[in-house]
Amino acid sequence: MTSSSSSSDPSTELKPSATTTDLPAFGWSAYAERVNGRFAMLGFAAVLLIELISRDSFLHWAGLVP
Repeated sequence: MTSSSSSSDPSTELKPSATTTDLPAFGWSAYAERVNGRFAMLGFAAVLLIELISRDSFLHWAGLVP
């Protein structure tokens, strides 16, 4: 059995995304902002879908407005 160090293991290296050459980074980075924006778009689409299905506003559906 041979042992290999984790630094030479190619599966542990950070790789760029399929849509950008930016490497994933912690904190305020362009990559983090892009991912955050994508999740925000998904959330907005989900709210619109809830309003279409329930035929009621999201604020009323969530109980925030009487």
